[in-house]
Amino acid sequence: MSVYDRPMVMLDFETTGLSPDMGDRITEVAALRIVGGEVTERYVSLVNCGVRIPAFITALTGITQEMVDGAPPARQVVPELIDFIGGDMLSAHNASFDEKFLKAEGARLGRVTGHAGLVCSLKLSRRLFPGLASYKLGQLSRQLGIEFRGTAHRAEADAQVAADVLLHAARHLGRTCGLEQVEPGLLVSINKVAAAKIPVFLDKYAALERARREQLAA
Repeated sequence: MSVYDRPMVMLDFETTGLSPDMGDRITEVAALRIVGGEVTERYVSLVNCGVRIPAFITALTGITQEMVDGAPPARQVVPELIDFIGGDMLSAHNASFDEKFLKAEGARLGRVTGHAGLVCSLKLSRRLFPGLASYKLGQLSRQLGIEFRGTAHRAEADAQVAADVLLHAARHLGRTCGLEQVEPGLLVSINKVAAAKIPVFLDKYAALERARREQLAA
């Protein structure tokens, strides 16, 4: 099974806080391109946004003021990141958080994002793997039997495990619906369906796929 039929980019930011509208900025970024069933390209960088790093952020992430002061400036990193993502489908764990920072940082430089759509691996996991104790990335990965490599709350490690969760979800969908490839658009649709309606939605989708294959084989 080749998993996804089109490239997807898993994004993770570390930031100074929760809201770009309140002046919070990015401190680190990781973007991992998933092609087929594996990560094939990475864009990873610390980011100097010219702001102070709160002590609680350093305690959480290990990212210090000295690290960001010596990092490439946002005016370099953000355009490179937007170009790296291009027109591919974008994904993140709690995706609305990362997308709002991506758009806010792009807007500061007059750059518009061009990703094809957004898939939230957190929402996806809640719908495909109901009843788990937690959907926080570290606890979710352990419950799914996915190894968390690297340091939590650092962009590349978080993006890698989120990508592994996304691939796990694709394989689950493949088995559930009898798919050899999973369209990213299917994930967008699942994100929008109420959790209680997911079993019926997937049954209908699988039936349509079987009918389509039978028609092609006829």
